[in-house]
Amino acid sequence: MSDTTSAPGVLRLADIGDAAPAALLARHGLALRRVADGAPIPGSYWGDDEAGIIGHIVYARDDTPVHSLLHEACHLIVLPPERRATVHTDATDSIPEEDAACYLQIVLADALPGVGRARLMADMDAWGYSFRLGSTRAWFEQDAENARQWLVERGLLAPGGGPPAPVDAALRTG
Repeated sequence: MSDTTSAPGVLRLADIGDAAPAALLARHGLALRRVADGAPIPGSYWGDDEAGIIGHIVYARDDTPVHSLLHEACHLIVLPPERRATVHTDATDSIPEEDAACYLQIVLADALPGVGRARLMADMDAWGYSFRLGSTRAWFEQDAENARQWLVERGLLAPGGGPPAPVDAALRTG
């Protein structure tokens, strides 16, 4: 992944405020915890301004990219509750879970005013997400059926690909 300081114009938490992201995370059993400007972000895998995760909490500063906040939150959303409780910094080494987190962050972007999936995908490309078809949009539209199906099977996405239902542990299969 690339250094986000070299990705000008990437949407940051300060650009959208924390009310809508906090409400979105709360619908999925997560909490958003703000970190003071310049302070290290607890549970950040990539460091610098990237979001962090510990248990059910997503940590972010004003300069945290929105795509990072959503991506880390989605790592927690895709995990069963018993695994979520033990997460600290690194959520998974599972390719299906990583793909599901990428797909879900794009879908959830539509729930944030001023963000939306088109903007989020552009920011993901600017930051350096790497997909074999060359862009996030191409992956999402042409090569992500496995991720979409994974989410549908676990009740995290409607069969038509619409927004996910709120977290319900009874719907999870693994």
